[in-house]
Amino acid sequence: MKLPDVISSPQSKRIKNAAKLLKRRDRQLTGQFLVEGPQAVREALASSGSVVELFITEESAEVHPEFVSAVKDARIQWNIVTAEVLTELATTVNSQGVVAVCKALDVELTSVIDKEAQLIVVLSQVRDPGNAGTIIRLADAAGADAVVLTSSSVDVYNDKTVRSTAGSLFHIPVVTGVGLAEVAELARARGLQVLAADANDDAHDLHHPWDTGLDLSARTAWVFGNEAWGMSASDLSLCDSSVAVPIYGSAESLNLGTAAGVCIYESARNQRM
Repeated sequence: MKLPDVISSPQSKRIKNAAKLLKRRDRQLTGQFLVEGPQAVREALASSGSVVELFITEESAEVHPEFVSAVKDARIQWNIVTAEVLTELATTVNSQGVVAVCKALDVELTSVIDKEAQLIVVLSQVRDPGNAGTIIRLADAAGADAVVLTSSSVDVYNDKTVRSTAGSLFHIPVVTGVGLAEVAELARARGLQVLAADANDDAHDLHHPWDTGLDLSARTAWVFGNEAWGMSASDLSLCDSSVAVPIYGSAESLNLGTAAGVCIYESARNQRM
């Protein structure tokens, strides 16, 4: 396998330009972000037109010759770099030898909340990148139509968010930078019920929804709030109903990712019955 010249200096213009994407400001200015690791890069390459440039060590190129073949076939710029230089782009302690520069994947809200949408996942004021990435992965696994991160939520292209999606970021449409009011209004206009995952006194029981008239087989937009304080009063007022995950043991509560998984899958199961 013929390889290009090895980039061995972190002062290389290509390395310095790519490294800027570790900062949110530069991601927003360029409309690009970094993807690290074989699994995520594989999914990015499978998503036509997503990868702009590839950085890979010689060792990883030997282990993953399909990456080299893919970028060559698609005429994507690719570079062999030393392991030391790759650390300028990688954020994990032990880099896995490959980083891709990708185009931002944002889509318009109206393109995903339409009359065909069955299940939409909305994150409002979710600030932890690991939680956001995990929920995107959950939504993908459950067959949701899209994930919406409101303008008050974490940057979806944060390196930890991207890594936590395990490649699902390239499978499911993601909307960013919108307000919850806009999302709820459009969802309702398109015939979806808007449910808040929140354990308040008026909340329906997720496991006994029919007792209180909640139909989990209906088309639904689930809204999940902040990790620390949950749903704000103003956000709750924008939703049609609240739904609580029952706690049968002694745990005080569930973490956000777990609660989201239970709710999303309960809707997915009911919609497929």
